[in-house]
Amino acid sequence: MSDSPRIEDLAGKLAGLLPPGLKTLRAELEDNFRAVLRANLEKLDLVSRERFDVQAELLARTQAKLKKLEDRVKTLETSTSTSTSTS
Repeated sequence: MSDSPRIEDLAGKLAGLLPPGLKTLRAELEDNFRAVLRANLEKLDLVSRERFDVQAELLARTQAKLKKLEDRVKTLETSTSTSTSTS
């Protein structure tokens, strides 16, 4: 996941909040914090911002194409109904 530096930073901050008596366990607890954070983030099934933006752009283009096709069908239906009624 691209948020690895953020996870590292958060795990370090959590380890830094430990009381002085637990400083000897800091490295081990920091590893545990990191593992728990990664495991829980994976459960969320998140996507990166870049991938989200790509999908949003694709959706916008698809909606624009759909609008053009709807307009084209409407024009064809109008011209067909006009030609049918004049026959």
